[in-house]
Amino acid sequence: MEQARSLSAQESKVVLTLTEQHQREVTRQQVIELLGSSSKAADHVIASLRRKGWLQRATWGEYLLVPPEQGPDALGDSNLLALASRIADPYYIGFGTAAAHYGLTTQLRRVIFVVTTVRLRARQVGESRVRIVNLSQKKFFGFAPVDVLGYQVMISDREKTAIDCIDRTDLSGGVGEAAMIFGNACRRFDWTKATDYLQQIDSAALVRRLGWLADHVKADVPPPARERLMHLAAQSRKTWLGPDPIRDGFVAHAIGYDKSWGLFVNVTREELHGSAGLGQQKTIRKGA
Repeated sequence: MEQARSLSAQESKVVLTLTEQHQREVTRQQVIELLGSSSKAADHVIASLRRKGWLQRATWGEYLLVPPEQGPDALGDSNLLALASRIADPYYIGFGTAAAHYGLTTQLRRVIFVVTTVRLRARQVGESRVRIVNLSQKKFFGFAPVDVLGYQVMISDREKTAIDCIDRTDLSGGVGEAAMIFGNACRRFDWTKATDYLQQIDSAALVRRLGWLADHVKADVPPPARERLMHLAAQSRKTWLGPDPIRDGFVAHAIGYDKSWGLFVNVTREELHGSAGLGQQKTIRKGA
């Protein structure tokens, strides 16, 4: 491997051994055992590999390997997700970060959203800030491991990503961007799964917001799913989309009240213009 020539013998041993074993993660103790050296000598090798860009610190005593085929400068967005994923356990990468992973948004963000039930402080990974989002257990679901350049990273699925972004528009770039994410997601949407998720979350206000946005983006909602949405929405009083009218006041030229969903849309048509009709494509249906 051409790039390994710039490494010392011990550094090369670490990089080549991990690469040959297809191992992308390593602990301080494993490096000590691999080199058969003292902890001080292993720490020196680890520090040198970090400085040269071959190892990235995930958390204390744990590191991720930047593979030789990617080169020592290959700390791209995908590797940043792998690094951020080591901060909390359990966790999933969600909201605007997951939306960007699926190509549902074109917004560039310097924030990685790590969702967990554990109380942690914010971290810095490379040039990105890791924001910890704490969710209740009833909302902590809808994610699975995804291969990200050889690393297994827990990321919310397409349906849960869209629902999360509508539920917390502040973590998705605002109402307008959440509508864009939802509209793009609707093009490949499992509505049975989505309605199951909404029932599990048990927030009729969220259902009203999603239902109105489904009409706004002209999503192809199967009749049984739409009927189920209406049933779930009926379990709460009227609500709003956008800033809280009582706390923040009414937005000038807001769209206003929609009787079908019992929703006051406290957002202008201009803010939602880009997402209008965005979901008009074939959706995934059970048994298809």
